[in-house]
Amino acid sequence: MYTYDVSAADMFEDRSHQFEKFGIPLDDIERVRAATTDMWADAPGGWVYEWSKVAEEYADRGDHRIAALAYGCAKFPCLTDQARVRALQNQLEQFLLAAKDFPVAFERRIITVPYRDGTVDVPVHLYSTEGDYAARPVLIASGGVDTWKMDIHPWWVGFTEGAGVTTLAFDHPGTGETSIPLDEHADEVIRGIADYARSLGDGRVAHFGASFGGNFSAMSGLAGIVDAAVDLGGPVVDSFEPENVKNLPYGMHDIVGNAMHWDHSPTLDELSAGLGQLNRRDLLAQHRNSAMLVINGADDYFIPQSDTLVFEGRPNTEVRLIDGTGHIAMSKAAEVVPKIIAWLRARLP
Repeated sequence: MYTYDVSAADMFEDRSHQFEKFGIPLDDIERVRAATTDMWADAPGGWVYEWSKVAEEYADRGDHRIAALAYGCAKFPCLTDQARVRALQNQLEQFLLAAKDFPVAFERRIITVPYRDGTVDVPVHLYSTEGDYAARPVLIASGGVDTWKMDIHPWWVGFTEGAGVTTLAFDHPGTGETSIPLDEHADEVIRGIADYARSLGDGRVAHFGASFGGNFSAMSGLAGIVDAAVDLGGPVVDSFEPENVKNLPYGMHDIVGNAMHWDHSPTLDELSAGLGQLNRRDLLAQHRNSAMLVINGADDYFIPQSDTLVFEGRPNTEVRLIDGTGHIAMSKAAEVVPKIIAWLRARLP
């Protein structure tokens, strides 16, 4: 893992709206923004320091939900140093304290799945309406390379309450609490999680992935290892071409480099080659798949429209580009999330 050249001001420009959508009060975001001058310094003015200070205030008041969200911002965008590792640990502590007040039943488990002639442990979070996992289908779900399972908690609650599923939230390889790199072996872990989910619930499994998580849900849907798959803003083919990789804004080149466990900023050729191992072109060439919903904002500056539109014309597949919004249609989440819930309900009655 390594640090890289990016300004805190740029990170606030890119993510303030996302942080607010997930529940951080705008006044707190602006307060941290005004105080933060450096992404990596573990000292006053440093990103982790200033966000952790806000988190501690909420923790001291007993508001563990907002404390967990603020620690989630503190560890953003990747675990490049011990300060961010501590912030993730603090986020988990506050999240588990907040769990007693969740509107659905919650359980944390460590599951073991096959990986490279051995196994790997993956912490997962289970959300259900009544704790009877065997009575319902299971939705496995993950976010992106810098937005992980605890950060997207409100969506998991929404899916669980609205779609009639048990939601199994996890960090995909290279991110969060899943310690292995983002590379050509990552699909093994996704398959193992899907197999676990099939035995946990009523035998039906769906897969939701946002951002890079959408790459994996696209894989599971195209490969038919789940019964239904939702790809929200996932990179699948053209995103990995050098002309797109070289234009990644807001430090995303190095966020992905850290997820791949490089110890230095990879060259364009190195990063493109690594991402190419997760290119889904071969799967797209096969004209079969599970039920799929592929959706994204039309104005995404990370993912080209072609990575959504490439799914048009496939069997049992619905494709939507949402006008007036960007990556994972975040600014229209209040419109998009209910569409996803309705689609899941229809596919998993």
